[in-house]
Amino acid sequence: MLDATLILLILVIIAALVFDYVNGFHDTANAIATCVSTRAISVKGAIFMAAFLNFAGAMVSTKVAGTIGKGIVDKDNVTQLVVLAGILGAIIWDIITWYYGLPSSSSHAIIGGLVGAVMAHAGIQALHWSGLKKIFLALVISPIIGTIIGFAFMLIVMWLFRNKAPGPLNKGFRRLQVVSAAFMAFSHGTADAQKSMGVITMALLSYGAIPSFEVPTWVKIACAVAMGLGTAAGGWRIIKTIGSDFVKLQPVHGFCVETRGARYSTC
Repeated sequence: MLDATLILLILVIIAALVFDYVNGFHDTANAIATCVSTRAISVKGAIFMAAFLNFAGAMVSTKVAGTIGKGIVDKDNVTQLVVLAGILGAIIWDIITWYYGLPSSSSHAIIGGLVGAVMAHAGIQALHWSGLKKIFLALVISPIIGTIIGFAFMLIVMWLFRNKAPGPLNKGFRRLQVVSAAFMAFSHGTADAQKSMGVITMALLSYGAIPSFEVPTWVKIACAVAMGLGTAAGGWRIIKTIGSDFVKLQPVHGFCVETRGARYSTC
């Protein structure tokens, strides 16, 4: 007979992998919406390219997992039930925003879910404000920096190719955009799959299954697979919002957007 804490641990692992799956189809648009909208690549080809590279990126690093797992809350106040509540909150928010086609951050959804669950369980004193301050600043500053870099990058490209005709220029950038989309998908995987790695590792440490916060190999593989499968499932609602409802893009614009986004998300 399984004890209650082990059952909760299993539920946490399942919920974290479900979150990774949902995150995969929810955030597919980050990597491929622009290249789909400019017809640089087919929807099916873009989704499967993103799925493979999300998986590959997820296996590269665990720095983000460390921030999620031990940088924002006091581990002594984290129980399996707290982690499970935080993950379920993030999953519900991701599904709501996906349904309405709203691009939103799954990273901040899981962080918000964990913070809310820990506060309900142990109070505000259980939060690590130094780690949360960095995350909050990134949330506020990243759109501003992204806008500035994207603006500057577009100006540089326009100046470099100022004497080129729009037709041949867009034809060339349509090919380059596939490369930039691939880079974006890989960098997305290096960051996003690690959220669930951090959560599962936090739960394993709380249960006593591991002696210290170090992401086990099987956790890396499981999260990478879940992210890849979710990405392969697509996310056409959000792809449509970003790729066509938000702004009209040409291949040269899409290349600048994806290159800027990929470079910034690897920092």
